[in-house]
Amino acid sequence: MRIVVMKIRLARLTATALWVTAVGAGLGGCSNSGASTVPQVVAAAYPFTFVAEQVGRDFIEVRNLTSPGVEPHDVELPPQQLADLSDADLIIVEGGFQPAVDDGLEQIAPTGEVIDVAEIVTLQNAVSNTDTLDPHIWLDPQRMAVVTEVVADRVASLTPEHVGEIRANARRLIEALEQLDAAYTTGLAECARRTFVTSHAAFGYLASRYNLEMVSVSGLDPTLEPSPAEQAAIADTVTREGVTTIFTETLVSPAVAETIADETGARVRTLDPIEGLTEESSDETYLTLMRDNLAALREANGCS
Repeated sequence: MRIVVMKIRLARLTATALWVTAVGAGLGGCSNSGASTVPQVVAAAYPFTFVAEQVGRDFIEVRNLTSPGVEPHDVELPPQQLADLSDADLIIVEGGFQPAVDDGLEQIAPTGEVIDVAEIVTLQNAVSNTDTLDPHIWLDPQRMAVVTEVVADRVASLTPEHVGEIRANARRLIEALEQLDAAYTTGLAECARRTFVTSHAAFGYLASRYNLEMVSVSGLDPTLEPSPAEQAAIADTVTREGVTTIFTETLVSPAVAETIADETGARVRTLDPIEGLTEESSDETYLTLMRDNLAALREANGCS
C-alpha cells in the first residue's frame, strides 16, 4: 500500500514539475496570446460543471477536470489541467472528494477564488462507514440549490455587466431543482419497499432526504469488492426485504451486482450516481439523469 501511495504522489509531483517547466519555457505565454475574454471557471467534477454552465451560460467558460468516462475519485491532473487551475478566475471543488485535485490546489496555489462545496453545505457520514464523510451531495436537489446560489454569487462578481442574466439563470436552475425535489418527494412517498441495493454507496443523501434505506455492495469506494461474508449478508437482505433489483452504475464493473442478482433472482438495472458523463450519456444532463434515477427507483420499489 505504501508503494502505491508513493507512486501516486510521485506522479502528481512529476506532473507539477512538468507544468512549471512548461511555463518557464514560455508555453504559458503562448497560450495567453489567445486567451478567452470571458472569465475562466474550472470545476472538479461534472455536477459542479453543470451548475456553473447553467448559471454562467455564454458569459463564462467552464472546464471540467474530470473527463467523460473517468471515475472522478481516481482522476489525475496532467500539466495542462494544473495550468487551468492556476489561471482560473473561479474554481469549484469538493475538498476530500478527489485527492489529486486537493493536491493540485496545494501545489499550484491558484490566484482565483476557490469554492469548496464541502464548506457551504452540510456533509453527512457515509452509510457504509460512519467515520467517513459522504461526498455525493449532488444527489440531494436541496443541497444542489445551495451550491447554485453560491456559484451564482461568485459568477455575478466576475461578470458585473451581466448580473441580471446570471441571477435569472440561477433562479431557473433553482426552480428546476425544487421541481425535482418535489417529484422525488411525491414519487417515493408510497412504495411497497423502502430498501434499495446499489453497487456503490453514493446514494446516502438521496436515501436520507426521501426516507429510503440504501444497502451498498462496495461502500464509498466503487472499486472495492465485498468479502464473501459481506456478499452473503447483502444477498440475505435482498431475500428478506423482497428487493427486486440490484442497481449497478455506469463507470464501474457490474460483476458483483450481477452475481448477487443471479443468487437471489433479482434483476440488474442502472442507477447513475451522476459523478460524470459517459459516451452513452453525453446527451443527458444532471436533471434528466436524476429523473431517470427516480423512475428506476419507483419501478424497483413498487411505488404508486
